[in-house]
Amino acid sequence: MTTTDSGNYRLSLYNCTHSNYTPLTIQLGRDYILTFNKSNLTIEGKLLLPTLITGHTIIHWFQQMFPVLIPMIRSELGLSDVQVGGLVTVKQAASGLLTLPSGFIADAFARYRALILGLALLCGGIAYLIASVAPTYLVVLLFLVFLGLSSALWHPTAVSSLSLSFPEKRGTVLALHGVGASIGDSVGPLCIGALLVIFAWQDIALWHIIPAVIFGIIMWQVTQRSLPRDDKAKTTASYLDGIKDLIRTPIVFLVMLASSFAGMARLSIITFLPLYLAEDIGYSAFWLGFHWALLYAMGMVSQPIMGIVSDRFSRKTVLLPAFLSMSILYLLLPMTLNPVLIAVIIGTMGIFFYGTSNIAQAAVLDVAAEQVQGTTHSVMSLFQQIVTLPSPIIAGLIVATFGMTQVFYYASFLVALSSLIWVFIRFPRKNRSD
Repeated sequence: MTTTDSGNYRLSLYNCTHSNYTPLTIQLGRDYILTFNKSNLTIEGKLLLPTLITGHTIIHWFQQMFPVLIPMIRSELGLSDVQVGGLVTVKQAASGLLTLPSGFIADAFARYRALILGLALLCGGIAYLIASVAPTYLVVLLFLVFLGLSSALWHPTAVSSLSLSFPEKRGTVLALHGVGASIGDSVGPLCIGALLVIFAWQDIALWHIIPAVIFGIIMWQVTQRSLPRDDKAKTTASYLDGIKDLIRTPIVFLVMLASSFAGMARLSIITFLPLYLAEDIGYSAFWLGFHWALLYAMGMVSQPIMGIVSDRFSRKTVLLPAFLSMSILYLLLPMTLNPVLIAVIIGTMGIFFYGTSNIAQAAVLDVAAEQVQGTTHSVMSLFQQIVTLPSPIIAGLIVATFGMTQVFYYASFLVALSSLIWVFIRFPRKNRSD
């Protein structure tokens, strides 16, 4: 092997024989690796990120299609506010309970990550296939289990893959991965809202099985070639040691607790903002989809900036101001009926609505061992799911007792608690040379 260093470029040449072939590897900086093998050239650093961003877009198209359908499902089945909250609770429960084994599989069986990612997309299509024929509340719950499974399979696998591939730019890369989610979250509801003007929601749900199968196969094949090979042996002892070290780190618990309060607020908004816009404000399906898209569209611009700032300085530099801003915006939303102001407030909420979770994940992964990155993401997700599960039902009780607008004050209070916790979290300042 010959290695030459020049500035940020590193050239590594590995010997090659007919009986024992080893590829030629050229590393450009820390992030981009060119690998020449017998038959092809892969650009691992450049291909992995856009592939997973695209997959994340599809996953969140599936996830955010559901809130747009909530008013139609509620009307058709005659559901109460508490039952609507129960739908979201079941979806979150399925995602939370299944994400832990998914994270373990992503760590212990890294060679199957491409297959897991493909199956995640397929499960989203199966979910809406079930929804399209759902005649009862129980069948709708089954649909939400598969929708939660789709998310559970995707996130630990994709996040751990990116975290290990780009450790020095973890915040930026996870934020860019989040941009894919924002695209799906914003474009998806807008398109679904437009389609609902013409087609029945059951037909739209049924059609999603076709792209799910196609993109699932494509994702499996492409990521199988672009994911870096993990040849390191992971013993049970090293895996358990990584989990123990994680549990013994106080920052991890505080970050997870703060993120859980913010997640409770987010779930309440996700559950009842569509109903508020449709029933209290009187928006049509198209305008509901438009405003729901606004909630996520700004994240496409803000998330990369938040990631870069958090990598350059600290995670707290981003998260504390973001949570304080969200608390204020939740308070302002029910105080106006002006359609322009409503759109401005929802769009401003979108700057922070999703991106904060990516930066919080990066904060926890910063202190996690390499062998438990997928499980770390799953543990964090499971902790948040357990804490946040009651929130939609609590919000439903608040709406039923005090009225729809009170749910926004409830969400504002929860995000204020997150801000308070972040005041006491201390992270070392990031070195500018990183």
